[in-house]
Formats: sequence, structure tokens, C-alpha cells
Amino acid sequence: MVDKNFPASIAIPAKTIDEVIDQLTDIVEWSKANSSRQGYFAALYRKVTIQVKKGIQDGIFDDGARMERLDVIFANRYIHACYQYQSSRRPTLSWVRAFDATEHWWPIVLQHLLMGMNAHINLDLGIAAAETVPPEDLQHLKGDFDKINQVLASLVGGVQDELAEIWPVFGILSRFLGNVQTAIINFSMENARDGAWSFAEALSPLTGEVREQAIAEKDAMFAAFSDVIMHPGLTLSIVLKIIRLGELGTVPGRIRILA
Repeated sequence: MVDKNFPASIAIPAKTIDEVIDQLTDIVEWSKANSSRQGYFAALYRKVTIQVKKGIQDGIFDDGARMERLDVIFANRYIHACYQYQSSRRPTLSWVRAFDATEHWWPIVLQHLLMGMNAHINLDLGIAAAETVPPEDLQHLKGDFDKINQVLASLVGGVQDELAEIWPVFGILSRFLGNVQTAIINFSMENARDGAWSFAEALSPLTGEVREQAIAEKDAMFAAFSDVIMHPGLTLSIVLKIIRLGELGTVPGRIRILA
């Protein structure tokens, strides 16, 4: 659904991590005002970005300036995808699937978060890494690339308590999916991190149409994977519907919990 009142600030790519945080804040506030489920992922992502900024300030990365450059390039892919979607343009198919899902009532909050992670980590992270440094310097980025994923893992794990506030039937989810924290970390870190780095390595030396074709092929693959997140089989789909019926609060209220 296109909204002409979507924050105009995101039309201009961020240049600093502070601008990224401001733009993510605008998306979160718009989502709360419009009861948009887009705010679920945006709220989580804003917390991640604030944590990365703190890590840069604390000197945990080998090259803070380079890490900020990676963070900004990475975040701009998500922010620009939001802008494209809300201005009747077409972002990558993986993001189309994620944003389309926010228009539907049945997916639970965790599914929306995983849809965003699928598009952003599985696709965007490798692209951002390849764009941050020239091919000959890519291996020098690996250490900080791994550290930023450690930051992500430490923060995403905390979502378990927030999801428990939303789901009074949290025990059902734990029984069928196991620990939610483990499920999220396994999805976003263990499975996606190595794949994103391998994609960056493959993409880095490519240019022009060859690079765009490689991105399009990867995008199609993860757009197809989004079907697994949304339709995980009969038994699990029934469990997810039970959970959805038990989720408490309004969309703005859930965004506030995640934020």
C-alpha cells in the first residue's frame, strides 16, 4: 500500500550513522502513526544500528570509519527499499515480499522479523560489503564483518523477552520451534553470515551488468525462500495461527515493545 505521507527524509540516502538512525526513527514513528507492520523490523533494526554506533565509539572494530561506511551502505539499501515501495517503485523482490507481508493480518511478529532479515541479511549484507571496499581490500574487512554480526546476535537474542510480552502463548512456540532466541540467531547469524560473506566475495570483482545479474539471481533465490517463512508447512502453519490469535495489543503497541 502506497502512502504519500511516508517520511520524505528517507528519499535522500544517509551519509552518516546518525542520519541512518534518524531515518529509521522516522520510519518507526510513521509506522506507529499508521499502524503499519513495517515498523516491526524497523524498530529492531534501529536498535541494532544504535548498538553498532556504540561499538564504533567504544573502538571494538579494527577500523571505525570503515565500519560506519559499511553500516551506512547497508542501511541505505533497506531505507531506499522502503522509499521505493511507498512511492510505487519496485525494490528488490525479496523486499517486495517482505513489505507485501506487512499488509496481511495472519503472519506473526516473528515472521515479519524473519522476512526482513531474509531480505536484508541474506541479500543486502553481501552487496553492502562488496561496495564498502575495493576487491583487493575485501579480506581486510572480514574481521570487522564478523564483529558486526556478533553485535547483531547479542542484540537480536534479546528480542525473546519482547516477543514474550506480545505472545501469551509463548510456551506453544517454544515447544514447536524450540528456543526463540536460538531460532532467530541461527537464522540471521549462523546460516546467513557465511552466505553473505561468500556472496560479497563472489560479487566484489564483478562490475556493470554482470554484477547486476548476480544480484538479481540471488534476489530471486531469497524471494523464493520467503515462501518458506510465510508458509512453513501445515503443522507449523496451524501453530503459527494459534500464536497469532493469541498475540496481544495493537500494531503500534507491538512496535513500541520492539523499539
